[in-house]
Amino acid sequence: MMVPILMLFRYSFNHFEASVMVEGFTLENYRSFIHDPYYREVFLSTVYVAVVCTVLSLVLGFPVAYFLAKSQSRYKSLFIILLVFPLMVGSVVRAAGWMVVLGNAGFINYTLKWLGIIDQPLQLMYTPMAVIVGTTGVVMPYMILTLQSVLEGIDFSVEEAAQNLGAGFFTTFWRIVLPIATPGVAAGTLLVFILCMNAYATPVLLGGTGITMMAPALYDQIAKAYNWPFGATLALILVVATLAMALLSNWIIHRRYVKTMVA
Repeated sequence: MMVPILMLFRYSFNHFEASVMVEGFTLENYRSFIHDPYYREVFLSTVYVAVVCTVLSLVLGFPVAYFLAKSQSRYKSLFIILLVFPLMVGSVVRAAGWMVVLGNAGFINYTLKWLGIIDQPLQLMYTPMAVIVGTTGVVMPYMILTLQSVLEGIDFSVEEAAQNLGAGFFTTFWRIVLPIATPGVAAGTLLVFILCMNAYATPVLLGGTGITMMAPALYDQIAKAYNWPFGATLALILVVATLAMALLSNWIIHRRYVKTMVA
């Protein structure tokens, strides 16, 4: 599994001359990335989208996971099937579904025009917002299912006992439910963040030229410009940045978990 990454690491130090990769050792590819404002913006846009989508997935997904974990309804299995079903189709199909929703003649614009709220369609497609909405929709099932699996291991009688002793809902959630669910939060956050950082189909289909992220940028360098050394450099930077930020977030969550449990 490490062989492709090691090959990219080696390629990133090669030269690129006249559309041909030349074996050698140079740091020019890394210097080009650092000093090129376009690729710096691409990198920052990727991190921004990944962080926002991860936070949205956690904030919106936690109540759903909590509801499913506590639910005794006979329709619980149906809800889970509805969550799992989108994962059975490719990200291209899911992104295409969001195009139907966000397009100029899509569901949102059609509804707003039918209600008389707007006269001209809103430009929702090919914007950072479209990428954030679409990517969040794609990755949220991973967050919900990860959190649900952890929350189902909680003995909710402890929560009920705390409320019977006078603790409010938010106090009970903050001091009992959230600390126990922290491993699930860490796992879900890590998984979703990695998926968002490496997203390709959704940014391309929903973002267009309105926003460029790292995965499409490195694909263009390798498949269109045939610049393997610089494409490999972008890939290595994406891998390192993803691992670094994932480890940082995991450390922050773990530190919060330890402090809460000690308190």
